[in-house]
Amino acid sequence: MLGLCAGEIVRVRSEAEILATLDARGEIDGLPFMPEMRRYCGLTFRVHRRADKTCDTITGSLGARRLRDAVHLENLRCNGADHGGCEAACLIFWKEAWLERTQPPARGLLQPLVRPLLDGRTRIPATNAQTCTREDVERAAHGPAGENGEPTWRCQITQLLEATTPLSPRDSLQYLRDWVGGNVSLGMLLKIGVLRLLARFVWGRGFRLKVRGYDAVARAFGQSPWPFHPGTGAGPAPNERLDLKPGDWVEVKSHAEILATLRGRNHRGLSFAPEMVRYCGGTYRVRARVEKILDEGSGRMVHMKNDCIVLEDVVCQSECSRGRLFCPRAIYPYWREIWLRRAVGGPPAAPSSSESAGRGAARSESASAITSAESA
Repeated sequence: MLGLCAGEIVRVRSEAEILATLDARGEIDGLPFMPEMRRYCGLTFRVHRRADKTCDTITGSLGARRLRDAVHLENLRCNGADHGGCEAACLIFWKEAWLERTQPPARGLLQPLVRPLLDGRTRIPATNAQTCTREDVERAAHGPAGENGEPTWRCQITQLLEATTPLSPRDSLQYLRDWVGGNVSLGMLLKIGVLRLLARFVWGRGFRLKVRGYDAVARAFGQSPWPFHPGTGAGPAPNERLDLKPGDWVEVKSHAEILATLRGRNHRGLSFAPEMVRYCGGTYRVRARVEKILDEGSGRMVHMKNDCIVLEDVVCQSECSRGRLFCPRAIYPYWREIWLRRAVGGPPAAPSSSESAGRGAARSESASAITSAESA
């Protein structure tokens, strides 16, 4: 395989070349090539991050899963056109077999270390008379009929358990891969490592004092303060309507203001995840209102009953998510309108902690909204 690193320029192979790598289900090692990906064939893109791991948003464990020979390309997200109009806008996984370099790989002192870490073991079917066809790929996007005959779909995320293996948070090699593959700088790796180690000792006696100590270190590192506070609200969850539309500028309320709307860690079935704390106080543009997404476990379409807002450049960085640090999936967090206010006088700069998170586009730990969307 190619052993690609973040920042490299690649070309997506032609549709015929990609089809020749797929089995009868339109997959490599359980990972589907989706119809929405076809329009990118022949085009050139930059590697955003290696996809050596991802998060399990299917079983509810929210643990880490191991992939091989896969990357994410910059800003290439699924538009859901062939999956019932799903609006999750997931970052697409690309197997290296579907890509080709446009220039020789960089050579350096770390190259002997990088190759063994990044070379995988994808099993590519031999090209033969039973090569997968475009119709096979389109057919594979549809799952069996659900209860009451409702349609279901298959996509890269619904099939993620088949395309991955469990990854223990104690597997330290994953963080070395994060670094040598270019996903995370050594400085960020060390900063987050220190904060996650400190977080282990915060719970228990002297909690408030230890939180202040944690916040002081986080401030010095340019990171968000203690992100695990539970909600402080009582009684029925409050609601607020802003009637936000794509393109509107909003300010994310302070962490304390948002906590006052939560019961536990939820507001009307939607969780406020620790990864979202870094964006509190920042100003962002509304990307979309999300009204329907695929349930990742069953493949059926789930319709949101309450407001779910997605903001541009606001993604899960997986820097305080237990068991899945540095997941590169860049999921979009969903925001309630009550957690936002309309920005007055234009878009001021976002907080430095969110700027350091990197720009990208994509749903967070709030993927729990999928399973709880019936109440959301």
